[in-house]
Amino acid sequence: MSFNAEAIAEHIENWLDNYSAKSGIAAYVVGVSGGIDSAVTASLCARTGRQTFLVNMPIHQASSEILRSNELIEKLTSEYDTVSSIEINLTEVYEGLKNALPVIEDKSDGLALANTRARLRMTTLYVLAQERGALVVGTGNKIEDFGVGFYTKYGDGGVDISPIADLVKSEVYLIGEKLNVPESILNAAPTDGLWGDDRNDEDQIGATYPELEKAMKQAESFSRGEGSHENLRGREAEVFEIYSRLNKMNQHKMQPIPVCIIPR
Repeated sequence: MSFNAEAIAEHIENWLDNYSAKSGIAAYVVGVSGGIDSAVTASLCARTGRQTFLVNMPIHQASSEILRSNELIEKLTSEYDTVSSIEINLTEVYEGLKNALPVIEDKSDGLALANTRARLRMTTLYVLAQERGALVVGTGNKIEDFGVGFYTKYGDGGVDISPIADLVKSEVYLIGEKLNVPESILNAAPTDGLWGDDRNDEDQIGATYPELEKAMKQAESFSRGEGSHENLRGREAEVFEIYSRLNKMNQHKMQPIPVCIIPR
C-alpha cells in the first residue's frame, strides 16, 4: 500500500482541529528540539490555523540542535501569523537541581539525570500551556511510544495529545518532506538531546529506526502465529532481540499505572 503523505497530514490536521473544538482548548504548545518528530508535529499544529506556541528549552544543548530549532521556528513564524515562539534556557535550573541532589553512587550510568532534563521540559511546557489555555502536544512516533519505549516517563511522555504516535519514523520523514521541513532537520541523525554530547538514538538503542520498524512488523506477525523469531539469523535476529528486550522492559511506560484493587 502506498503512503499518501499529503492525505495523512491533512487527516492529522483535521484530528487536531476536531480535538480542540471538542475540548474547548484552542491553542497548542509544542516543545521543539531540532529533530524531525517535533518539526513535523509543530508544522501540523501550525497548519490548523490555531494559535501555536513553539518552545525551545536548551539544557547544555549542542549548538547544532539549537540552530535547527531556530531554523524551524523562523520558517513557521514567518509563514503563519498564529505561530509564535518562546525560548527558556533551563541549564541553570537543571544545574540547580543537580547540585541540590545528594551525592550517591549512580547505578543508572547518568540516565537518571538525563531523564531529569526531559522532566524539567515537561514541567515547563505544562506551565506555559496552562497559562495560555493550550494543549501540550506530544511529538513521539510509533516506534518510540509503542515499540521500544524510547522516551522519558513523565518527561516527553507527559503530554495531552499525540498526533504522530501512529506513524513509524520513516513515515514521519515522508510527511516532513511533504511539509517542507528544513533540510537540516531531515538530514540530521535522530537524537533525544538529553546528554549534551553527539550521541544519537542509534548509539543508545543499538539499531536504526528502519531496522526497528522491520522488527516491529515481525513481532506483530509472530504474535498472529505467522512464523517464528527462531528462524531469524544474523543481524535480523540481533535487532529482533534488541526490539523484544526493550519492548518488554519498557511496558511500564506503555501500560496504565497499576492500581491495587481492594476487594469489597
